[in-house]
Amino acid sequence: MSTRLTTFALRTLFVMSLLFGLGGLSACAEKTEAPPPPIDVVAEAPPAIEAATEDAPPEADAETEDAPPATDTEAEDTPPAAETEETPPVIETISVEQLTPEAQQTLTLIYQGGPFPYSRDGIVFGNREKLLPINPYGYYREHTVPTPGVKTRGARRIVCGGEKPPSPDVCYYTADHYQSFQRIRNETVQP
Repeated sequence: MSTRLTTFALRTLFVMSLLFGLGGLSACAEKTEAPPPPIDVVAEAPPAIEAATEDAPPEADAETEDAPPATDTEAEDTPPAAETEETPPVIETISVEQLTPEAQQTLTLIYQGGPFPYSRDGIVFGNREKLLPINPYGYYREHTVPTPGVKTRGARRIVCGGEKPPSPDVCYYTADHYQSFQRIRNETVQP
């Protein structure tokens, strides 16, 4: 036990000397006889592991000529670079009349240019989920759709793209906080 304690103390002093610049292990070693031998955490592998490692074939180096060529199934599993790019899913549409009354009111406020009831209305929507068509940062802006009975902003939003209100190019409705979107058909909204 004292050997382990001495080893622990020496290792601790060594780490501290590195951190605080006390001259390394040599300053501590002068005060002790000889450092104890390192402690083996596992002295021997269990017999079952030894038997398994003896029977196992040596691993082939990936760089050697012995490595088998890629099979056709491996090539099929890897899509071409063009297919790996994320494309937005097909977005369903919804008419203004199908929106909730609160969403219709928010859409009217967007086309009027405000005033908006929430301080965060009109902030940039980053489209990090990439569920909407990819556009430059700042293209999309979000507006809160009030949810009856909820004291916070809730999960419902209208996200519009293009110029800032009152003339967006396109607007999308989400009832589930950006998990899915419906494009609001471009119909005239009566302010």
